Amino acid sequence: MSTESLHASATELLENWQPATHPEQSVREAMLAFLGSAPRGCLREHAPGHITASAVVFSHDEREVLLTLHPRVGRWIQLGGHCEPGDETVVDAALREATEESGIAGLEVEPGLYGAQAHPITCSLGVPTRHLDLLFKIRAPRGAVPVRSAESTDLRWWPVDALPADSDVLLR
Repeated sequence: MSTESLHASATELLENWQPATHPEQSVREAMLAFLGSAPRGCLREHAPGHITASAVVFSHDEREVLLTLHPRVGRWIQLGGHCEPGDETVVDAALREATEESGIAGLEVEPGLYGAQAHPITCSLGVPTRHLDLLFKIRAPRGAVPVRSAESTDLRWWPVDALPADSDVLLR
């Protein structure tokens, strides 16, 4: 992993993203300011907060979205996680996380940033921090069957118009 390449990819994605709403614009500006002052801000070791990579995984026809019941968060959320050694870009991290957590081969990432969110959390560092989450839209191949990993309490497809009440996922 190159700290510089991850940082550059996160910055470029945010600079090129055109948010649709004022709250999204505010999140974009805050994340760019964070990256401007935190050259190691894509690493999980950066305790004040760090960039994370999420995958909003849709079925091939976009009628369903794949969600995980996250054991630490206790809600249905999109797949994703920390940037790791070997990830050259945040897109690489999102695709790796989606593949690992879904067990689905052949996932395809749409170009550009799908969205961005900030979440207070106590993650693997064991201390309160913030996940500054860059989201990517990913499409699964036809007939994809997910396989739950050890990182999930449950994993399943949900109709996009019938998500669980406690879910926290960005859909457009």
